[in-house]
Amino acid sequence: MVLGRTLGVALVGLTGHVVEVEAHLAPSLPAFTLVGLPDASLAEARDRVRAAVTSSGLAWPNRRITVNLSPATLPKSGSGFDLAIAVATLAGAEAIDPAGPCDVVHLGELGLDGRLRPVRGVLPAVAAAVAAGHRRVVVAQANAAEARLVPGAQVVAAGSLAEVAAGYGASLDVPDVAPVATEPVPVQSRTSSLDLADVVGQDEARGCLEVAAAGGHHLLMVGPPGTGKTMLAARLPGLLPDLSEADAVEVTAVHSVAGAFDPGGGLVRRPPFEDPHHTATPASVVGGGSGTPRPGAASRAHRGVLFLDEAPEFSTAVLQTLRQPLEHGELVLHRAAGTARYPARFQLVLAANPCPCGQAVGKGLACTCRSEQRRRYFGKLSGPLLDRVDLQVELSPARAGAGAGESTATVASRVLGARGEQAARLVGTPWRTNGEVPGSWLRERLGPDRGLVADLDRALDRGTLSLRGVDRVLRVAWTLADLDGRAAPSRADVGQAVLLRTRGSGA
Repeated sequence: MVLGRTLGVALVGLTGHVVEVEAHLAPSLPAFTLVGLPDASLAEARDRVRAAVTSSGLAWPNRRITVNLSPATLPKSGSGFDLAIAVATLAGAEAIDPAGPCDVVHLGELGLDGRLRPVRGVLPAVAAAVAAGHRRVVVAQANAAEARLVPGAQVVAAGSLAEVAAGYGASLDVPDVAPVATEPVPVQSRTSSLDLADVVGQDEARGCLEVAAAGGHHLLMVGPPGTGKTMLAARLPGLLPDLSEADAVEVTAVHSVAGAFDPGGGLVRRPPFEDPHHTATPASVVGGGSGTPRPGAASRAHRGVLFLDEAPEFSTAVLQTLRQPLEHGELVLHRAAGTARYPARFQLVLAANPCPCGQAVGKGLACTCRSEQRRRYFGKLSGPLLDRVDLQVELSPARAGAGAGESTATVASRVLGARGEQAARLVGTPWRTNGEVPGSWLRERLGPDRGLVADLDRALDRGTLSLRGVDRVLRVAWTLADLDGRAAPSRADVGQAVLLRTRGSGA
């Protein structure tokens, strides 16, 4: 027997492709060749596999070894193929039962001492394997909890290559080694204990936050420093309902690929919260990197909140790259090595000062900025970007004696009721919240009553709203109706939605 076979999984974005790993051993000068479009980290598997095999007490075949990753036209990256390459090589050398690993998926990186190390993206990789009909999966012990989240997967956790080889009939002593542990970055959890009652005053901003949570709308808050913009944004995830089962799997898969997932807690059930610093690059926000693109903050905030504090301080490139996911809920990243698609259906929250010094409030007597500085500062938030933001609100300094408002639990209960109204209305459609529904569908639901859209027609004539803005006003109007338990929005709802959209645009 000179040919060994087993299976691995190549991830392109969140899409997994089952890869057949073939190892051919020929009686010739010793060599190790890896083919099938491997990237640099995968090409280095030759040295890792050779060292791991000898460290495990197994003899390295003194032959010409050619390992093929099929299909050869699919780019492959990462160190997750190490275990599959080692198992296929040992099967070809008949050091293990050649028939045993043929229909088993192997995922894991090998250390030079033969220990199995965890890899990213195990959840979507195992899901792809199970969907393709390959239920038996071997992973590192640190990835076992994550792999077992996939229904139907028969997961075998191993601590070393020797343990895997012994399971396929190799005659060797399995060393008692400590498994490699991981230190995962948990999904953003610091917002879970924040209460909306901590925000003093700001009744109008609190109302906008509730509307944003109820309908999945994007929000812009403008105000001087210390008015509570950051506090309000950090409390928005607490108002959102738990993720559905499908959303939880999708969000968890994104965080698994990004390496920001704690498998010990199961699937991610709460909406994530991402708040990148204003020095973040476009690649860190929307995703990128060398080789196959990795998910950025926008994708990690999928079904949650992406908060840009001091939004005008972000680079123009970062702000403009958000226009596509705001419209389509998906990021398509094209690179020379391939194209990756990541979901990015997030709620965008922008916070900004009225000017660089932040004192242009009221009559603005304390402001030290020149007029061109003010225009340049707020001009970073372009018209096309702001046209995609549903709610805009100005915050003024709150009084020290202002009382505390409602708690997060109280507001979240109303948000949950409004989400229920939307779910009942949107059943049978691909949309879940008012923030996703196209304006044409909403206009059909309004009926022939022209008085209801008279305010929108006047706003169009004045140039206050664009046609896209009209659709977004209708979305907010439906959310206002859902919060009040009405079957359809009234003319007052439409007028209030116009005010909520245009009030902060003149900052």
